[in-house]
Parts: sequence; C-alpha cells; structure tokens
Amino acid sequence: MGVFDRVEKKLENAVSGAFARAFKGDVQPVEITARLQRELDSEAKLLSRDRKLVPNDFRVSLSSHDYDRLTPYSKTLNSEIGPQLREYASDAGYIFNGPVTIDYVLDASLPVGRFTVTSSAVAGVDADAEAGPSEIRAGNLVVEVNGVRHPLTPPGLTVGRGTEADLRINDPGVSRLHARINVVGTGAGQQLSIEDLGSTNGVTVDGQRTRQATLALGSRIEIGSTRLAITSPVSDV
Repeated sequence: MGVFDRVEKKLENAVSGAFARAFKGDVQPVEITARLQRELDSEAKLLSRDRKLVPNDFRVSLSSHDYDRLTPYSKTLNSEIGPQLREYASDAGYIFNGPVTIDYVLDASLPVGRFTVTSSAVAGVDADAEAGPSEIRAGNLVVEVNGVRHPLTPPGLTVGRGTEADLRINDPGVSRLHARINVVGTGAGQQLSIEDLGSTNGVTVDGQRTRQATLALGSRIEIGSTRLAITSPVSDV
C-alpha cells in the first residue's frame, strides 16, 4: 500500500458515519488531501541532488456551502492530513521550512464542490525578542521576517539556521551561521549593514548578490528562500 493509499484509508476512517454524510455530494476531505499532495509535487524546488523544498503553509478556498460544512471539522481533518503529508514528503525526499499549516477560507465566487489551493514555503523563525516599546520610543529600525519584527540594537545580531544564531531561521537554504546585521547607534543616527559569514547560498540585498552591504529603511534581504525586510516598528514600508 502506497503513502497516498494510506492517507485515503485513514481519512475514510476519520470521516466515517455522520461526519462522512455531512460531506456527501460536497468537497471531500480525500480530494483536499490529493490536491495538497499534488501541490507538493508541483511546487518542489531543488536544493541539492537529493533534497527539494516544498510548501508548508496551505490556504484552501471553498464555496460558501462547502466552507460552512467543512470548517467545523477542520481541526480533525488537519490532525489527519498534516501527518500524512509529512510522511509523503519524507518518502519523496521533500523538506519543509517549518510546521505544516492548513487554513480554510471562504471564496463566495466558487461553486459548490469546487475548491482552490494556494501555498508558500514559510520558514519557522526563532529569536530572543521581538520589537518592544523601548525600540519604538528610540525610533530604532527593525528586521521583519514572516510578519514578525525583531529589534535592531547595537552591536547587531547574527542570522542563521543553527542554535548559535541570534535570529534562527528554519530554512534548509540558510547556513547554520549565515550573516550578521551590524548596528551602530540608535534612533535617527542608527547605521545598519549586513555581511555574509561565509554562507553556502549567499546574501541578496535589493536584488543584488553581495558579501557586504549598507542597509536602510526599506532594504529587502534574501537568504535561502526566506525574505527579510528592514522596516519601522510603527509603520509599514
């Protein structure tokens, strides 16, 4: 029995009885799982000879009817679908950036029984602190990763996948100690720069591959498949 056959069997068990009848004639949980599997296959990006990065964040859009029927069971569905996707990915040599998340959203333009899936590879990020009131009052800039803003205070911070990095990013394309963001001064006189610490895949700033570069409000940084932005803690760039 293949991985996907096991997925189907487990979901059949999960949606037995009244649960299964709730979906009769509508979007079926097994259909969603099959579509998520195809999403992994179609969006896989080669990292090395035997490793491929795949999306870990999924958004399933449903018609009003299917949304109302399915969302009460979303936690149960995800508890079955998530582990099976991870098993499928492991057998296929796929790598996730972070935890698998599946969100169900309403799309009133969709007919009953139809759904769409969008996905992205979202890195898990860990750091000692997020930007707080002291950084906001001082007017310091922050570095934003996946919607979370982290303070930039002297002397700066290191970015990498390893536990020794100040800002840890769970991205297989990021080296254990990938780059350092240097910070001099605070407030209006704050000066920022980034330097590559000998990473495997390099650093890109505002679309240009670089070993070292000056940063400012609005600078966009790419390391591995993760994007970082230099922004203000009180306004969007």
